[in-house]
Amino acid sequence: MTQLYPNLINGELVTTEATLDVINPANEQVIAQVPACGAAELDRAVAAARAAFKTWSKTPVDDRRAVIRAMASAIEANFEEFYRLLTSEQGKPHHQAQNEIGACIGVMNAQSTLTLEETINEDSDTRLSRTRRVPVGVVAGIVPWNFPILMAVQKIAPAILSGCTIVLKPSPFTPLTALKFAELIKDIVPAGVVNIITGEDALGPMMTSHPDIDKITFTGSTATGKRIMEGASKDLKRITLELGGNDASIVLPDADVEKVAEQLFWSSFTNAGQICVAAKRVYIHEDIYDDLSKAIAEYAKTVKVGDGSEQGTGVGPIQNKKQFERVCELIQDAKDNGYKFLVGGDVDPSGSGYYVPITILDNPPEDARIVAEEQFGPVMPLMKFSSDDEVIARANNSDYGLAGAVWTKDTERGVKIAEQLETGTVWINEFLHLSPFAPFGGHKQSGFGAEYGIEGLKEFTYSQVITVKKDALV
Repeated sequence: MTQLYPNLINGELVTTEATLDVINPANEQVIAQVPACGAAELDRAVAAARAAFKTWSKTPVDDRRAVIRAMASAIEANFEEFYRLLTSEQGKPHHQAQNEIGACIGVMNAQSTLTLEETINEDSDTRLSRTRRVPVGVVAGIVPWNFPILMAVQKIAPAILSGCTIVLKPSPFTPLTALKFAELIKDIVPAGVVNIITGEDALGPMMTSHPDIDKITFTGSTATGKRIMEGASKDLKRITLELGGNDASIVLPDADVEKVAEQLFWSSFTNAGQICVAAKRVYIHEDIYDDLSKAIAEYAKTVKVGDGSEQGTGVGPIQNKKQFERVCELIQDAKDNGYKFLVGGDVDPSGSGYYVPITILDNPPEDARIVAEEQFGPVMPLMKFSSDDEVIARANNSDYGLAGAVWTKDTERGVKIAEQLETGTVWINEFLHLSPFAPFGGHKQSGFGAEYGIEGLKEFTYSQVITVKKDALV
């Protein structure tokens, strides 16, 4: 019998008569079922969060820190079960799943140390004015399918540290690790502080329009983010949106070809390219283009594509059929336009599982769909450039502005280029590194607000200024 994973509402594990199937993308088999919640379950969860907020918002911050650390310990104590479950629902290889589970533990412990200090605006003979941070209230967290448990905890931890309560909706494609987490924290978190409910995509708009939700924190596509922003505007809900990216990596002519090739490969192909900050456009200086493109292609041939649970797999399947079909469409468009492939390009539709071969394109034009659109799959377009000014302009010629990278031995030159890129994060000689102590957010259509660090924590609060007139009644 297929296992049914319950939801967490008001400290209780609950199910619904209607259920959703969860598919393993490696073989397209049903591996579990989860509740299909609707308006009634959402109302219960929001009411529980609203009731719990009255007490939780007044709970000493050190007690809130202790709860977050206890949740992290619960994940750590069940590490193996978590990473195996993550691979089965999401598809990523075991070693990448282990990295995600480890990051969950690290992020929660790190965020539990953050402190929102009061600031003194004025302390004069006539008045004392100070600014403090107060929690927004009930938060709705909407989580994507590419990093389902990491994205869940990075929303839960700062929300409850700030004094908010939260109703979290995992993706219907990857709800299992979040529901395993719900089971473990049931007796750790006071009832109603954290509620985790599952449902179809229609559940998201219900959350956005719910009158008793005060804030939405969402990670996902720019198109969905725009709809959330529009819905939240009706009653001015606070929002944090971490959206899509079409991130450019720039490789300068002094880069070490052999060292950079492998790192560039994984900057694009980790998690089968399903990362918002993956390198989706790679610009290589013309002086080293031939050598580096060849080195990347040769390295790609050594990487195994397959079931993430199998030893030696480096790149797993696309997580779901819809995204698989979109990536296949982009590859077919490139073939139809006669673009040159260094590796890959042929998808075998006959087998089970959503597998796309590692695909690397040789210098497609800037207006090619495979370049201009976020692929979110195991596809890497390589392009030549000749000058710094040229590549900066090409990198910035995008509606997105999430992240980017510069590869060079001349870090001063690299920083100069980085400072001209219109993105929220730029790496020099590394990739995919996010710190829980540094803000992460996008420019342009890549997002609104920030996650991580003090700035991310402030997103769950209002500022309140209290001013005392001295000797006013004397």
